[in-house]
Amino acid sequence: MSSRYLNDLNTQEQKQLTEKLYDTQNGKCFICEEPIDLSIHKDSLDIDHIIPLKLGGKDDPINFALTHSSCNRSKQDSNLEVARILKRFEKVKEEVEDENRGPNLQDLLNRAGGAKFKLNFSQQNGLIRYSLSQIGDNKIHEIPVYKDELSSDNYFFVQLPIEYIYHDDIINPRSIGDNISKLVKEFYNKNPQLHISLGWTEIKDGEASEIKLFDGQHKAAAQILLGVRYIPVRVFINPDKNNITLTNFHAGTTLRQVAFDKSVQRHLGNTLYSQRIKRYQQEHELEDDNLNFSERDLLNHFKGESREVKRYILDATRDSITYNPENKLRQFTELGGRSNTYPISYSTIEKTFYSFFIQQDVLITPINHKLEEGENPRELEKDQITELMNIIAEEIFIDKFDLELGTYRIENKIQQGEDIPIRHLRATRMSKEEIMYNWLRYISQIIKNFYIMQGKPIQEDKLFQYKFPEPLWQKIRTFIKNLSNLPLWINKDLSSTIFGGKQNYAFWQTIFESGKAPSNVQVLAQPIDLMKMIAD
Repeated sequence: MSSRYLNDLNTQEQKQLTEKLYDTQNGKCFICEEPIDLSIHKDSLDIDHIIPLKLGGKDDPINFALTHSSCNRSKQDSNLEVARILKRFEKVKEEVEDENRGPNLQDLLNRAGGAKFKLNFSQQNGLIRYSLSQIGDNKIHEIPVYKDELSSDNYFFVQLPIEYIYHDDIINPRSIGDNISKLVKEFYNKNPQLHISLGWTEIKDGEASEIKLFDGQHKAAAQILLGVRYIPVRVFINPDKNNITLTNFHAGTTLRQVAFDKSVQRHLGNTLYSQRIKRYQQEHELEDDNLNFSERDLLNHFKGESREVKRYILDATRDSITYNPENKLRQFTELGGRSNTYPISYSTIEKTFYSFFIQQDVLITPINHKLEEGENPRELEKDQITELMNIIAEEIFIDKFDLELGTYRIENKIQQGEDIPIRHLRATRMSKEEIMYNWLRYISQIIKNFYIMQGKPIQEDKLFQYKFPEPLWQKIRTFIKNLSNLPLWINKDLSSTIFGGKQNYAFWQTIFESGKAPSNVQVLAQPIDLMKMIAD
């Protein structure tokens, strides 16, 4: 809604208002909080209402703010105060991008001056006693301890300064997604939380304790972004952390109470796998570094939950590949649902790389089998799948796919005459799930054929547990390179037909095997010939 007040100002009055707002805001943009130069930015500044008129804001200088025009155009909310808060979150996201991860509650706590101090607790007569001396509150606080009737866990309710709150990134490894904006807006509008955060602490005589949040981090994060300094928490006392991890895992999987992305579920599964290994070692009186037992031994030991333990083993394998710091494909993969930015979804990674190339049964060899020689089957499997991902990233995505351009309505843009860079178009099309599903299967065939030609018998379900020689890696790279050079990926005439909508796996299998679409449209000059595709 336009401003009648601003429209009535003459040029000199607008200049004076701009200078006044500049001084009030200490020379910084209201949204991004970066410097404004009245000379350099003179043609790219906006004056806008902080609280929109439609939300009851006044058309008055007390409700005006000075912003960069680009910030005002790209703001995530019409309310400038909310837009500024969300911009601060964007900056946190940018800060952790180099670590190949999304932001979590700990990042926001650190930025807001939280997670600084531990607490000294004492328990007397059903009460928890503590003091907040580090922030100048020397009063001895007393609060009642309760007992959960079902789990028998003891807990207490407390409202703590953020200086005494930490995030548990093991029990809750979720990143804070863009949906935090909805919570920020909800709390900004003074609507209360739906439930309080959950945390735990380990109280030992003579030792200070951390309060670690493992549930409700998004609600806590939204409050911290809004400047809240005290967070209400339900704190479990000396809980079984294995049980809490499992409970959190079930909340996001079996019960579906929490929207855990698949990648987060795998991360939790990895944690649960590590915990099962420790329990096995403890119950067999083994040293921490003794891994002379197999995945099969773990299943036999935990008989009542063998199905779950097998899942944890496979989750650990997937998770190790996904978060391998050497994984170059990770920067082009959206780990949390769908995205208009990244070309590959985590779901696609699971349905292709992890489904095709990870051995799906447990191993009978010891977990540390040939580990020092670099021939451990699981480690070899993980390393070689990562290497395949890196080759694909190098040949198709790195310096080719533009994350700023993204994937949103690319084919529609082509049909409307927009100039989409050829390398970006190629990467976008090749990464469609139904397409990638088919051409990645051919890599399995290339590997099998290589060993057949060498006269070496192999187990097909364990392909990546055999150490690939350099000539095989070269054939794989050559195939991907030749595949990416096929004309169909950059043929813009196919935009409204072949690439115009989502097709199924069989559609692209037909194209690769016959050269034609099921509708008889010629797509390839000739069917895929794997022998030619691996020839230099």
